[in-house]
Amino acid sequence: MIIDINMHHLPEDLFTNEKVLDGFLSTAPRSFGEIASLGAVESGARQLILEKPKGYQNLNYVEGDYSLEAKLQAMDDAGVDKAILRVPVWQEWLRLDTCKIVNDNAADMCKRSGGRLYANACLPPWGGKENFYELERCVKDLGMVGVQLACHYGQLYLDDEAFKPYWKVLNEMNVPVIVHHTPLPVYWQSIYDYTNLRREFGRIIDQGTAVGRELFSGMFEEFPNLKLIHTMFGGNWFANYHLLAPHKSNKKEATLSRLDTSDADRILGYLKNNIYFDMTHPASWGKAEVECAIKVCGADHILFGSSFPVFYGWMSQGVEFVKTLDITEEERELIMNGNAIRLFNLNV
Repeated sequence: MIIDINMHHLPEDLFTNEKVLDGFLSTAPRSFGEIASLGAVESGARQLILEKPKGYQNLNYVEGDYSLEAKLQAMDDAGVDKAILRVPVWQEWLRLDTCKIVNDNAADMCKRSGGRLYANACLPPWGGKENFYELERCVKDLGMVGVQLACHYGQLYLDDEAFKPYWKVLNEMNVPVIVHHTPLPVYWQSIYDYTNLRREFGRIIDQGTAVGRELFSGMFEEFPNLKLIHTMFGGNWFANYHLLAPHKSNKKEATLSRLDTSDADRILGYLKNNIYFDMTHPASWGKAEVECAIKVCGADHILFGSSFPVFYGWMSQGVEFVKTLDITEEERELIMNGNAIRLFNLNV
């Protein structure tokens, strides 16, 4: 069985329902340089475009790519059995009223999928009864299997105290959390000039920063039940796994302490118990990098994801790519379905 935990979802009537379209266009904070607009591709299909700064595109959502039919056809072509839906990036800004529309559409799509699709709840991450009511509705009434968050909201990463009321509820509910990248990290000015540096490396910086802040903040001491699944291997976190939890020197050093070596075991414990990674179109990474990530992080901490429909080919290429990895069949099964079944408590 193959489960794709990173299939993008937008309301199917996004481009035809003025209320829904305005809910997306009007919430991107232009005052902070996020410029959302409606355009078209060469075929005439409309697209939602996000720029930052003006003239530099970071997101493009094309009409027709997000229908149930497109999803199921891509899954059939790639041999993917089931997938878990998430809103791509825009959840950083969506108001509660728009989130409710998004959640209702996702739940309806799951019902029409014949049991092949599941969904994550999308809602503002701030305290307040109305937000928590929506979370409860999504999980208990709509049958959603997890929730999703952006890497950061404005300038606040998820270790900020503003998110504590939400973390407290999620910790008590024991609901897994997908942490999706945002278009650019908080401090983006040095990387925006070049397309791939902006659109790919920017997300890597954002994910790596988010994981690091979560680990070093100590938030998992207060919320030990949280399971956070970060996209894009957590910003190459496997390359920093041991570097940022340095071991004590085997020599007597000078009185000046340049690194904190007292927390290595605690940080590694959080990585074992609380942090997981979504491959996010693994064929884009390269065989050596992915095998290294699996060796360092453990196959039990990595889940397959395609980011469909950013590129249609990413799903099928990803499935075929994982088959080529020099890993055991047990490890391959964990990555392709076992971890998703366990973390999201899927009834399959």
